[in-house]
Amino acid sequence: MMDHIVGFTYSQVLKAVVESELLDLLANGPITAGEVAHYTQLSEDAALALLRAARALDLAEEVVSDGWMLGQQGAVLVADEGTQAMIVHHRLLYNDLVEPLELLRKNRSEPTQLSRYWSYAGALHGAAERGRETQEYSRLMAASQRYVADQVLAAFSFRGVQRLLDIGGGHGAFAARVGGAYPRLSVGVFDLPEVAGSARAMLEDALGAQRISVHGGNFFEDTIPQGYDMVSLVRILHDHDDEPAARLLANIRASLEPGQRLLIAEPMARIPGAEPMGEAFFGFYLWAMGSGRARSPAEITAMLKAAGFAKARLITGPQPVIASMVVATA
Repeated sequence: MMDHIVGFTYSQVLKAVVESELLDLLANGPITAGEVAHYTQLSEDAALALLRAARALDLAEEVVSDGWMLGQQGAVLVADEGTQAMIVHHRLLYNDLVEPLELLRKNRSEPTQLSRYWSYAGALHGAAERGRETQEYSRLMAASQRYVADQVLAAFSFRGVQRLLDIGGGHGAFAARVGGAYPRLSVGVFDLPEVAGSARAMLEDALGAQRISVHGGNFFEDTIPQGYDMVSLVRILHDHDDEPAARLLANIRASLEPGQRLLIAEPMARIPGAEPMGEAFFGFYLWAMGSGRARSPAEITAMLKAAGFAKARLITGPQPVIASMVVATA
C-alpha cells in the first residue's frame, strides 16, 4: 500500500531526472553535486536531494565521496529514448488526475489535457506553434510501437504470412519492424490519407518500395484494402468505445476471406500478472483521453464472434504489461 501511496513521487523523480538531463551528466561521471547544480541550475542542496532520490530508484549511485555516476536502472534508461518520452508525456495524465473524481464526473466529450494532446489536429498534424508537441508525439509513437512490435515478434510467428496490412498503422513503425524481421513479407499500411502519405517514405527507406503498399482512407467508413492474408490492429481497438470498435471489427471481417486472420495487439484488461496496467492505468488513461477502454480477452473474443469471425485465441507475450495478442480467424 505504501508503494501505491508514494508512487506518484517516484514518477516525479523520474520526470525530474529526465527533464534535467541528469542521466547524460551521470553517464560522463563521476560528477559532483556542485557540478550537477551548475548544469541543472539548482542549488547544491537541491541537486544533492535529486541525486539521492535518483540513487534510491537505482538511477544514480555514489561511487566515491561526492562522485556520482549512473545506477543500473539509469544505465538502461539513458539509452532508451522511448521510455524517456513516455516519462515526459505522462505529465498530461497526471495533471488530469489531480482531482480524479472530478475527472470521472466529467462528460467524456469535455476536453482534457490528454484528449487535446491526442487529437489529430493538435498532435499528429500540429501547427508550427505546436511543434514541440508534434515532435513529442512522433517520438512517443515510434517508441511505443517498437515496444509492441517486439512483444508480437517474441510471441507470434509470421512464417507463412505473405502479405500483412496494418490498419491504423500511422507512420509505419509496426509494419517496418515486422517487415525487417521477415524479409520475404510484404507489408501495407492503411490510415487517414494525410497520415499514410508520411508512412510511405519511412517504409520505402526501411524495406524498399517493392515490398510496401500504402492506402489512405477511414477504417470505419471505407472498404478495407483486400489481398492481404493477415491484417493487424496495433493499439487501435482499445482507443475506441464499444460501438465504433464493433463497427471496425465488422468492417475488417467483411474484407477477409475465410481462413484469413486478424491480429489484435494492445494492453488488455484482466491479464494475469498485468492486472493494474489494464484497468487501473489504462482504465484512467483512456477515460482521460475521452474514448475507449481496456478490454479483457474474453470481451474481445465476444466482439470478434459478433463481427462474424469463426474463432479467436489469446497469445500472451513475455511482457503483458506492454501488450497481449488475440488472433482471430475469419
